Parts: sequence; structure tokens; C-alpha cells
Amino acid sequence: MADRVRILVGTSKGLFVLTSEDGRQSWQMTGPHCGGWGINHAIGAGDALWAGGGSAWWGAGVWRSTNGGGDWDLVKLADGQMDAWARNDPDTARMLGITDVPPPAPYSGRVEAIWSLGRAGDRLYAGAKPATLFASDDGGASWDCVESLTDHPSADSWQPGAVGLTLHTIVSDPADTARMWLGISAAGVFATEDGGTSWERRNRLSNADSCGHTHHPAGPRDGETGHCVHNMMRGPDGTLWQQNHHGVYRSGDDGRSWEDVTEGLPSHFGFPIAVHPTKAGTAFTLPLNGDTEGRYPPDASAAVWRTRDHGATWQACRTGLPQEHCYFTVLRQAMAVDQTDTPGVYFGTNTGSIFASFDEGDSWQELAQHLPTVFCVETVTG
Repeated sequence: MADRVRILVGTSKGLFVLTSEDGRQSWQMTGPHCGGWGINHAIGAGDALWAGGGSAWWGAGVWRSTNGGGDWDLVKLADGQMDAWARNDPDTARMLGITDVPPPAPYSGRVEAIWSLGRAGDRLYAGAKPATLFASDDGGASWDCVESLTDHPSADSWQPGAVGLTLHTIVSDPADTARMWLGISAAGVFATEDGGTSWERRNRLSNADSCGHTHHPAGPRDGETGHCVHNMMRGPDGTLWQQNHHGVYRSGDDGRSWEDVTEGLPSHFGFPIAVHPTKAGTAFTLPLNGDTEGRYPPDASAAVWRTRDHGATWQACRTGLPQEHCYFTVLRQAMAVDQTDTPGVYFGTNTGSIFASFDEGDSWQELAQHLPTVFCVETVTG
């Protein structure tokens, strides 16, 4: 087992880093990092860390650290209200502690915040709100817009989810850096097999489910899954999994068709999905009671639901989780699995807790509490 595991926790008030140097026996936490920005997503490779976030106030940007979170610098992609005020009012600039107002960021007025980060080989990607994809070939020092996605023929039909039109999920194929999948709420899944030169929209239900139709506005219809994808992951055998606004789906053909595997879960609704890094067919999700019923665990009793047979059956994993009066929400990027020999599973709540399981979900323990609202949980092993 790798001795060092870090948990990157993006919150409404900055990034926190939990580190274990002794095989996950004890944890130390640092933060908040990243200037108090809301951090929607963070990733890492060794001591290189990246955290993306922002808002209408802060603007959109990616924070970078080359020493494991000891120091950070910000690469701004778009200005926010703060920048306009500081640029136009020296007194406001001084109040905000800004002594040197930079020129407008390159994508000001085009995007509001960074919502997702991903890597394909040495290339970094960032997904934004409204749905825009950026790429960097210099470690995040500069970014170019991937206009082939922005100019997709279907772009005029993309509809926003409840928090806007967001590109919130970036999944790559570690064996082929030209292959990548995106989740956009609420436009669905997009895939490229040529490094982003072209994109194919992939929301078709499998033949077995092709007649699926519900009266829910986010549900499947006309032979397609609902387009409000909440999160997506890729298993070690190449299977794609998604937690949709209305159901859990898996695809064995790179997203060209999706099979509904919601049966056995207590709800169609939830945000995160996670996969075991070495055991094909093992996945985890955390259902909530519904999109209009409060968005907390069914019966106010928390459980992570696990499948070990590709979604044919699901089991509730409850030991160590609150079983009464539990009203937290777990958001779309707030569940992760580490890459150790015995992988840990982690999730964070909007009430500021981080839970972990070191036995594939059989039992859980709380590693941290009283943090700000948790937007994302990711891990860095080694």
C-alpha cells in the first residue's frame, strides 16, 4: 500500500487537503487554500495540484501548486465583478487588497466559473459554466478554448440544469489520450476519439431500453437517457457509469448506448457515482430521496449503495453512517476512490463532513467535520 494518500476537498470557502503519511491510519488537514474561492473541482499528480472554481464575483480560474499545496498561484480565465470594481475604483481595489490590477482575463464575459478538471496524458482540460471546454499543454499556465465543442451542431439546443449550463465531468481513457467523454448538464454525454477535433453526442438508450419514457422532464424519452447527466466515471474494463438526474446507467460500448441499472436502488435521483479502480463491475452511488422531496437520503437514513455485478443488484452500506435525522446532500463531484492496493472510498457532504471506507463500503468513519459546503472530493495516491 502507498504510504501517502491525499484527499482534495473543494468547498465553498476554498480547498482543503487531508494527508495521510502512514497508510491511512491518521490524517492531517491544511487549508483553506486558493484565496477563499469556491472550488468546484480539484485534481493532482504527485505534488502537482490544480483547483478550479470561481463565481460571478471572483471570475473563473484555475489555481496551481507544484509543491503539494504549500504554495498556490492563480491563472485567471475570466474576470468577475471584483475585477471590474477594482479596475474602475482605486479605493475599492485597496479595500480588496489589490495593488496591481491585471488586464482583463482572456475569456471575460464568456464564462463564469470552472466546474471540472481532467487530464489526458500531459494535457490538462477544464470545463466551465456555461458549457465550455479549455485545454492546456503547459501545466495550466495558459488555456485555449476547444471551439470544436462550442461549435457543436447541437449547441443551440443545450438546456441549463438547475445551476446553469455546466460542463461538470471530464473522463479520459488512460490507454488512449485521444479518447475522452464529457458530461454537460443538461445536454448529456459527448465523446471524442480524435483528441477533441470532433465530438459525438452519446445519449442513446440500449435496445432493451429504447422504448423507455417517463413523464418526468429529466427522465428518458424518445430512445435517449435524460440529458441532465449528474456525474460519470469509467471502470477498469472501460465500462462507463453515469448517475443521471433520473436513474443510474452503464455503457459497455463507450457511451454509444446506455443501459438503465437503477432497479434495486431506493431512488432514481442522486449526484455522484464512483468505481473501483481494479474490480470491473464494482461501483458506488449515494441515492437521495428525489429532486423535489428535499434531496437528502431516503428516510433520512444515510447509505452508500454498492454493486459488484455491473448493476444487476445493489446493496446498501450503512455501518458507521448516520441512520436517523440525516438530511445532508452529497454533490456530483463529492465521491472518490483512491488508487491504493486496498482502495479507500470517500465522500463529502454539504454539511461539511468527510466520510471514508477502507473495506469497499462495508463500514464507514468520519475523517473531518464542520468544513464549509463540500463541492468535490478527489484523491492523489503517492
